[in-house]
Amino acid sequence: MKKLLYPIIIGLLAVVLTACGSNDEADKKNDEKETKTTEKETAKATEEQQKQMEEMQKKLEKQKVDEKKTVAIVNDEKISGAEYNTVLSTTQMQMQQFGQDPTSKEGAKQIKEQTLNSLVGQTLLLQAADKKGYTASKAEIEKQLAEIKKQYESEEKFKAALKQAGLNSEMLNAQIAENIPYTKYVEKEIKVEEATDEEIQKYYDQVAEQAKTSGQKVQKLEEMKPQIKEQLEQQKKQEKLVKHVEELQKNAKVDIKI
Repeated sequence: MKKLLYPIIIGLLAVVLTACGSNDEADKKNDEKETKTTEKETAKATEEQQKQMEEMQKKLEKQKVDEKKTVAIVNDEKISGAEYNTVLSTTQMQMQQFGQDPTSKEGAKQIKEQTLNSLVGQTLLLQAADKKGYTASKAEIEKQLAEIKKQYESEEKFKAALKQAGLNSEMLNAQIAENIPYTKYVEKEIKVEEATDEEIQKYYDQVAEQAKTSGQKVQKLEEMKPQIKEQLEQQKKQEKLVKHVEELQKNAKVDIKI
């Protein structure tokens, strides 16, 4: 079982420093002194931040398991430590984005449960897609690969992104080939009703109230309606998907090994 395709996200951080000066010699000397002091403070703060990041990374790395270890068996299909570590890293990142500490005792426990649940759920859905006969053609794989490459300015940048994500072309193709049947299965088998005007209005009223409270400008309903409709239907699909996985799990043999 190969892991499902995750978007390759490469973040770039640009720091722009500007310096101001004075024509007055005394002011210039004072400015130079202040600049040196500021530079020292900035360097010290950067060093401290770097140490904190390194310590955090060490703690996050400790949560990983041996890549060759079997972390779970779902209907006689083994899930490897390598797959676990990939999903674990994504879960750690998501938790940090929400301002939570993934290295705390409670955070570590939550991350482990979420990662295992995600892997088991993905495996069950892929097995169900396989049983239904959903496949990926060569043309479909090539089309999706081309769409991914479009996100990057050049072939070199695409390859650099692959390397940073711990992937190569062969691994990416394998993930795409697995992701397509999964997507087809979810789209065809997990049907949801369209969002009603009443649901859209209710959601809009909540968003408008929040915007007013924070002093933000409120867009008209007509402008936001397509976006709200899509969001509500995606939410419905996600809820139905969770229930579907729960149903699949009732008839599945799941053995957690860690």
